[in-house]
Amino acid sequence: MKGNQMSRVKVAAAHVAPVFLDLQKTIDKVCSVIHQAAGNGANLIAFPETFVPAFPVWSALRSPIYNHDVFLRLVANSIQVESGEMMRIREAAKDNQLVVSLGFNETSAHSVGTLYNSNVLIDRDGSILNHHRKIVPTFYEKLTWSAGDGAGLRVCETDVGRVGMLICGENTNPLARYTMMAQAEQIHISTYPPIWPTHGPDESRNYDLAHAIRLRAGAHSFEAKAFNVVASGFMDKPMFDELSRLSSDAAAILEASPRSVSMITAPSGTSIADELCDDEGIVYAEIDLTDCVEPKQFHDISGGYNRFDIFELKVNRTRQRPASFTDAAQEQCRSDDFDPRSSQSTDSSPAESPSGLRE
Repeated sequence: MKGNQMSRVKVAAAHVAPVFLDLQKTIDKVCSVIHQAAGNGANLIAFPETFVPAFPVWSALRSPIYNHDVFLRLVANSIQVESGEMMRIREAAKDNQLVVSLGFNETSAHSVGTLYNSNVLIDRDGSILNHHRKIVPTFYEKLTWSAGDGAGLRVCETDVGRVGMLICGENTNPLARYTMMAQAEQIHISTYPPIWPTHGPDESRNYDLAHAIRLRAGAHSFEAKAFNVVASGFMDKPMFDELSRLSSDAAAILEASPRSVSMITAPSGTSIADELCDDEGIVYAEIDLTDCVEPKQFHDISGGYNRFDIFELKVNRTRQRPASFTDAAQEQCRSDDFDPRSSQSTDSSPAESPSGLRE
């Protein structure tokens, strides 16, 4: 193990629902779940894809010409990395000494109408270690989010292990996954939405999201010889009721679409914790990072079980921006230029723990 890195770690996946399209109440819930997980001994917790303030399921339920109002609500309840809401979460991470992975809808300093599907990794001291934007929104997600870049394709050294993460369909991309493996990843975080409709209510060919997640989680763990913390969203009744009002068949589509699943897999690819699918709660697992070492003797594809004289992967981790300015006097740093290494956190009191989450 390196430096002061722990060997045995307790990790958690939050299988929880946001307070749908309500920024402040969702931030309250994030802080509460952090406090609850810390109280149960967790060292790391992962939240679902775009947990703050919601995943845009509506793009699958009706034509985009009818979704302007809900898009405006989403933008109004989304945040930048440098924001008071993000600072509250960083303070909660520091107060509870927890590494936190958070999915959120990110607004842009360069456009009032641009959103990214983003994730931050927050260290136990409240500093931001990494800021990632989903490189390609999937299918109808392109109606909401702009494409990200490679700047966040990083594995971060923490005292609970070397942590990397990918968002939803990025876990299907072999090159993105190999990028994580090639940085000696020990804990991989995968995030997903609560539901992902692909057909109408009368179709039998709906995308089985839980099945797809299990395949991807096990495959990455087995190939990377790493633990995989899978945090998927949960659709509660208030979210279901609001989405159901969007169209005449919305409720039927939602009912027919398979739900997501949260789980934790070992370097063998096997699930090592009770999975959550139909109930809201937190999945916990005790892991030992030394378990990542022995399997590397068999298939170390970022080491001795590869041929770097034959294969070569180049990854551009430059943050993409719409314009480059050469003013002599630079304006103060904006969120799109955010440097995690310069971030600081402040003290705050921990939030109250939510009730009713199954563990």
